Amino acid sequence: MAYPEFFDSVESIKVVDPLSGVLGAFENGMYEITFLEVVKSAGHSCPTVAGAYIMTSEALKALYPDEMIIRGNIAVEFREDLEDGVAGVIGNVVTQITGATDKSGFKGLNGKFARHSLMKFNANIESSARFTRVDTGKSVDVVYDPSSIPPKPEMGPLMQKLMGGVATPEEAKEFGDVWQDRVKRIFENIPSVISVS
Repeated sequence: MAYPEFFDSVESIKVVDPLSGVLGAFENGMYEITFLEVVKSAGHSCPTVAGAYIMTSEALKALYPDEMIIRGNIAVEFREDLEDGVAGVIGNVVTQITGATDKSGFKGLNGKFARHSLMKFNANIESSARFTRVDTGKSVDVVYDPSSIPPKPEMGPLMQKLMGGVATPEEAKEFGDVWQDRVKRIFENIPSVISVS
């Protein structure tokens, strides 16, 4: 399986998932989620998928500065409607990492481990997303803005050729390389694209 090398350099997110421990999926419920796994689930790597990963990672660091992250213990709110723009794509990535879902998620075992109703859209917030610990109520607001990391100038013309069906195989490969170059640079400049408060 071939993919951009920088996927492996992205910091993984280590969690404890009590449900997975109870059900015997992972010893003590401990595992880590990688950007590569998120890309596989999304089916692609782009600034939106990268941004969702970064937002979640940075929010969880702020919520759990000295503790293991408890997957399933995090509620997430978005300003946008589920059907607006890329809100659904972002929500899917956040779900994969935190376990939080809207009404479609796991209903729990005997009143424990429920994941549904932990994700809400159309929230009255000014940030890109708000992450809240269910156990303590502590919240952080996250704003993601990758505009300071523009694509290379050749991306536009290459995309036009590709979408028009006239790109050569070499140009098609170059487009993919240029596209992933921007994603790589976003990860290399996290302080420039994210703020947590």
